[in-house]
Amino acid sequence: MKLYSTNNHNLSVDFPTAVFNSMPLDKGLYMPVNIPQLDQEFIDNIDKFTLSQIAFKVASVLMKDTIPLEDLQGIIDDAINFEAPVVELDEETYVLELFHGPSLAFKDFGARFMSRIMAYFLKENEKTLDVLVATSGDTGGAVALGFLGVPNTRVTILYPKGKVSEIQELQLCTNGQNIHAIEVDGTFDDCQALVKQAFADEELNAKLRLTSANSINISRLIPQTFYYFNAYAQLKRQGKEALVFSVPSGNFGNIGAGLLAYKMGLPVKQFIAATNVNDTVPRFLNTGVYETRPSVQTYANAMDVGAPSNWVRIMDLFKNDQSALKQVVQSDSYTDEQTLQAIKDIYNTYDYVACPHTAIAWAALKAYQREHPEVTGVFLSTAHACKFPDIFPEEMKAKIEIPEQVKDLAAKPKQATTMDTSFESFKEYLTTSY
Repeated sequence: MKLYSTNNHNLSVDFPTAVFNSMPLDKGLYMPVNIPQLDQEFIDNIDKFTLSQIAFKVASVLMKDTIPLEDLQGIIDDAINFEAPVVELDEETYVLELFHGPSLAFKDFGARFMSRIMAYFLKENEKTLDVLVATSGDTGGAVALGFLGVPNTRVTILYPKGKVSEIQELQLCTNGQNIHAIEVDGTFDDCQALVKQAFADEELNAKLRLTSANSINISRLIPQTFYYFNAYAQLKRQGKEALVFSVPSGNFGNIGAGLLAYKMGLPVKQFIAATNVNDTVPRFLNTGVYETRPSVQTYANAMDVGAPSNWVRIMDLFKNDQSALKQVVQSDSYTDEQTLQAIKDIYNTYDYVACPHTAIAWAALKAYQREHPEVTGVFLSTAHACKFPDIFPEEMKAKIEIPEQVKDLAAKPKQATTMDTSFESFKEYLTTSY
């Protein structure tokens, strides 16, 4: 598997290089030189396969001879050892539940696969791998659990102070061992900028072996394609095939993976990128002008991203042709008030408690279905509702089952370093604090 930079299509690196470097020095993102097509026989019979079998097929076709097939199967079986069920709410409305992994968020797919890929390629006695990750909520918890105790790795998680939920913060700050948390006095965009600056700093890279666990890392993107194919398989068993996916979108890695699956042959009628008021992409699709803005804090905090990194990958998939992109992707934004109303509407209609990110995806799907009533819609539920207890009225809160791993978090001490947004502070921390 060869990859190029979105800023330089003449660049060619192998998969391990892209995984460990995360981001090319030219500040582009790695993309496959060739996006292979899954054979039609597999697509036609996909309903006969399990999630593990689908994941293995997709990964083996995309990654080709990168990892021996027996080893790849072992990685998948170890990393993707939980389900991603499609739950029917009504005849044309389904929710894809992606919160059944250990950190209770969809990020478990990418983080667990990536950590095992990195561990596979790490050689004994090599320089310690420093994994940097910026999180707006769920990424950090998934990465922490994915890398906890992995030999020869150190993980540094940056999160915006006061802008993640209590449970999300506990998932970041109570691990110890090789997991370190930094509470940045700023926004997610500030955290993400610090990580990107670290990768571009030659002096820092000469001292440390840096890599990223954010969705800018190609090994995070690949496993997220698995659940789109698996959702299609589940619905195909029920005779549903004209699918629309509505995806909560912040840094646009999740929907980017869906579009990669689409390019590999996943039959999808439409993708909807559902955002909160951080509406850089909806504005771009409406006006043709791509203008980032400072992120705004909302109830759907994992989507509080003003400069979504993965948008360059999506544009690259469509050769920067906005008109071609708009045939497949539309995008809508929702305020906090609309998010709360959607949470209430889902509960009153289906007796289903949805997290704020999930509710935004549902609202965008319903808006689409009002104009296209013939389609089967799937909205992605990206996090367990228990992570956002302050959002829900008491009646709804009482319906939420609290997983055992959440109950255990409260007894653990918080371990985090507070930091300003200056790169100098972050650089000093990385070079002197361990």
